[in-house]
Amino acid sequence: MDAFYASVEQRDRKELRGKALIVGGHPTRGVVLAASYEVRKFGVRSAMPMSQALRACPQALVVPPRFAVYAAVSEQLHEIFGRFTPEVEPLSLDEAFLDVTGSVRLFGPPAEQARAIRAAIARELELPASAGIAPVKFAAKIASDLAKPNGQREVPPEGVRAFLAPLPVERLWGVGPKLSFALRRLGITTIGALADFDIGLLRAEVGDGAAELQKLALGHDERPVVPDRQAKRVGAEETFDEDLDGSALGPHLLEQSLRVARRLRRAGLCAHTASLKVKFADFEVATRSQKLPRPTDDEQVLYQAAKQMLVRVPLSKKVRLTGVAGMDLLPAGKEGQLGLFTPEEEARRARLHKSLDAIAERFGEDAVTLGTLVER
Repeated sequence: MDAFYASVEQRDRKELRGKALIVGGHPTRGVVLAASYEVRKFGVRSAMPMSQALRACPQALVVPPRFAVYAAVSEQLHEIFGRFTPEVEPLSLDEAFLDVTGSVRLFGPPAEQARAIRAAIARELELPASAGIAPVKFAAKIASDLAKPNGQREVPPEGVRAFLAPLPVERLWGVGPKLSFALRRLGITTIGALADFDIGLLRAEVGDGAAELQKLALGHDERPVVPDRQAKRVGAEETFDEDLDGSALGPHLLEQSLRVARRLRRAGLCAHTASLKVKFADFEVATRSQKLPRPTDDEQVLYQAAKQMLVRVPLSKKVRLTGVAGMDLLPAGKEGQLGLFTPEEEARRARLHKSLDAIAERFGEDAVTLGTLVER
């Protein structure tokens, strides 16, 4: 997807369309989560500190992220993918690999399928998407990046090496600043130069990963698309506008527990372990985890566990961030809910969750919340 968070915000709020838009956190403490294409021409990019982004583009509009909305859109996106192939490997909320080899008879050549998928996304979700088509995963990824915004690019099987050759060596997976420096010290600035470089000299400089690196440069990537990778955790966290005392953390933990529970229920999962993350003002991080007697998707169970874990965290310093997560995930219904409630209460809470989740799905996450969070 193209500038996914920003595109969703521009779709949902007409006054933001065509404007330089940043989705991000606190102006001086947060980072850019997404940048619209209108603001990118000022040099603003995702992961940039907000303070730096606003210096580069003072007139930019800034909106806070709505992760529950993005997750809901992501589910709609993956439902569209599933119409064309079951071989879908999610990379994130807004990106996935699709193996369409087995779908050619039904839906035509890969490029035709990519156009049909992008058209469905534009029609049903009103969002732009780009596609890269190649016989190997990492070439397809690069092609999709080069096709942005709202385009697609196909690399034929016989043209992978020629496609990669002129690109900067930093385009290769695994080439970060340190490795880039080592390669450029050898005079290797492009992927093509890396493909042609003496493997012995390369190994002497970069070590045992030299052969794998050169294989990628030659266009060889044997990794298959791995469909439906099971999530390992479902979490929610928040960086506060101001550092907080430990006594003020309760409502935040409750809100994060609610977000996690809703995501678990939406995914049809229950968590058998709860975890807590606390980042202090000096950036020290403390984590705690707690096994639950039985899996749960109930926010009150997660919240009670989070409070119990917080007691085990020394709170002598102010807190910058907290996060709650559910781990050891199982399909819902495989085991009963945690026995915090009587069977009658659990049945009533299940009906309540179903109703509240339906309201949130239709009218947005902010349409219904817990009474104790109204002041927030």
